[in-house]
Amino acid sequence: MKLFITHHTQFAKRFYHKSLGSAALLAGVLLFSSVAYAQKNKNVTKPAAQVKYAELVNTEIGNKGKGHDVSEQYLEAGYTFPGAMYPFGMAQFTPTFFAPNKGFVINQYSGAGCEHMGNCPTLALPGTLQKSPDDMLQPGTVIKTQKAVAGYYKALIENSGITGEFTVTQRTGMAKFSFPASESKGTVIVGTGINAGVIKKANVKVTGKRSFEGYADGGSFCGYDTPYMVYFAGEFSADALETGVWEKASLKKAAEASGQNSGTYFTFDVSGGKTVTYKIGISYVSLENAKENLKAENAGWDFEKTKNKAMQAWDTQLSKVKVEGADKGHITEFYTGLYHTFTHPGVFNDVNGQYMGADFKVHKAEGFNYYTAFSNWDTYRTQIQLVAMLAPKEAGDMVKSLIAFAEQSGGGWPRWVLANIETGIMQGDPTSVLVANAYAFGAKDFDLKKALEIMRRGAEVPGTKSQKEETRPFVAQYLEKGYAPASMSLEYNSADFAIAQFAKQALKDNALYTKYLKESQKWKNLYNPKTKWLQSRNADGSWKPLTDDMREASYKNYFWMVPHNLGKLIDTIGGKQFAEQRLDEFFTKLNADYNDEWFAAGNEPDFQVPWVYNWTNTPYKTQSLVKRIIAEQYSNRDSGLPGNDDLGAMGAFYVFANVGLFPVVPAVGGFSITSPSFTKIEIALQGGKTLTILGGNEGEAKPFINSLEWNGKKYNNTWIPLSELAKGGKLRFDLSATPNKAWGKTATPPSFDSK
Repeated sequence: MKLFITHHTQFAKRFYHKSLGSAALLAGVLLFSSVAYAQKNKNVTKPAAQVKYAELVNTEIGNKGKGHDVSEQYLEAGYTFPGAMYPFGMAQFTPTFFAPNKGFVINQYSGAGCEHMGNCPTLALPGTLQKSPDDMLQPGTVIKTQKAVAGYYKALIENSGITGEFTVTQRTGMAKFSFPASESKGTVIVGTGINAGVIKKANVKVTGKRSFEGYADGGSFCGYDTPYMVYFAGEFSADALETGVWEKASLKKAAEASGQNSGTYFTFDVSGGKTVTYKIGISYVSLENAKENLKAENAGWDFEKTKNKAMQAWDTQLSKVKVEGADKGHITEFYTGLYHTFTHPGVFNDVNGQYMGADFKVHKAEGFNYYTAFSNWDTYRTQIQLVAMLAPKEAGDMVKSLIAFAEQSGGGWPRWVLANIETGIMQGDPTSVLVANAYAFGAKDFDLKKALEIMRRGAEVPGTKSQKEETRPFVAQYLEKGYAPASMSLEYNSADFAIAQFAKQALKDNALYTKYLKESQKWKNLYNPKTKWLQSRNADGSWKPLTDDMREASYKNYFWMVPHNLGKLIDTIGGKQFAEQRLDEFFTKLNADYNDEWFAAGNEPDFQVPWVYNWTNTPYKTQSLVKRIIAEQYSNRDSGLPGNDDLGAMGAFYVFANVGLFPVVPAVGGFSITSPSFTKIEIALQGGKTLTILGGNEGEAKPFINSLEWNGKKYNNTWIPLSELAKGGKLRFDLSATPNKAWGKTATPPSFDSK
């Protein structure tokens, strides 16, 4: 069990909270949180008119964990990395979380918590190569970050004094290595038969004094084989003095190598301060496409120009949300969260439109980009809503990609896609929710009938699969008896509710809405009146122990996994006061492990729970609590995330928490309200509309909503529909150091029960 210890940043004077480890004292902590926080930092940063948003990002946030020793660094780690990415890009050029001293890899998913990808690690070494690098676990190699912003990374390889700079286009990576003045020769090694897993197939050919090409397989992910193939073509800016290859312990002056732990090296004249520039194009279809991607996206050798284009692409995306009125550290944390939101899914088709399909055949994306990297169990809760609002074209293409994947892979939705592989990781039917959320929050351009057909097939036809993975395990039992293993069953309830909403909103099918709304209420079959908890059952209906069948969380976490009918859930256990007391106890801690019985800020099933107070007539507790989570669980440092970012899921959570609007109810365009963290927020919406949020505060002095106006009229409701906000206008908050317990109680937030 972790100790309840807060982790403060160099901006500790912005947030100070004296931890209280007793549920009995929690109400006081919430009520008088303005006392527990320090006075607002007076060094407020107001962005200039021409803000370079890419420079506001700190890509080191989340790179490390808060474990008590080296063996526990994964605990509360974001699994992010500091290197260069492009918005929704194919290539990432970065040290990998899983083996940073191997060098700089060309593909890695941000925030994914299992070893994966990490192909073609590259490292610059002084002098000539004297022995085989073998697995590239170079003893003594330490990579020290010098600059880490959106689209650009600079690092010192400490043991050699060599500096590397890295940037990307959508499908290529580019590096520039600067060697110490004392060196006359320098070598660049590329581990073409190495990644973060175990490679079975790999080949590299040296094609000239400044080029190589080859392929490798994908290794594994979370114990699952990922038999994708990545093809690569690398080039250098100058002729090498010497080239060669290696295979395991054998170093060869040859032109070809293959197998695990193989690679190539190029030795250059670096005298007189010469730099070596390197670029690599990748494709998951063919070597020819990798070369074409490189030629189309980065034909020249101007590193600065390539870097500036990448950073400008990030400026375009990040400027869709403009904030001001907070200290520099908080603004950096915010834009880093927004940055993580836009990193994945990533484009998977090459510049000619070709991509490797889920049927392992080459397809062509016509009129859209085909995407991969879908961590849907994580991202359906926060990230897709934000992407659909801010980048609806990309979000629509992502849904088109999922439809194509389902059709090519057997007819069912996948849950977790890496390259063209359904890994089957996690549970539930998250893609039904993700697609419905995309539609509800602004992404409309995809085949609605096909999407609904795929949703229904997975929900109604036992044995429906995506590749080898069943879309809904235990679906026959779920349909017959009304329940599956508890946490899985609760995920199916949310998916059924999302199908109901999608049928009604997108296709005006009220009969199907009624059918699936009824299905979404099966959580009631898990309610045990003796324990007053949602509990797993045996096939014969008898109760299992409370702790059984809870995936990556406890029964206390999953109890609140009824976001579409919180009103009925609360009534079922005895009403709002009982629910409030249960929540108070739950929030005694904010950073529980998976099996602890408290809130886990770093775990997706808990994301919506802080807003449940808005359903108990105590919205002031949501307001104070969210500020506590922001202050205590996030910081502007490498250990500054409370858990895996999971391809933008946590980044989007952080954005919504600071904006003061959170998408609690699946597939319903709207937000549960809390107090915002900035004095001014501008959000660019579709149709040229702008949502302006005014009057926010970093939270430590005035966390509570005293009153709220929407376009000049009093708004006394903790829920606001997206349809209202989409018109554009101003949300003006009046915040206070003490709670206004009457605010937000005149209307009940939405809760959907079947008749």
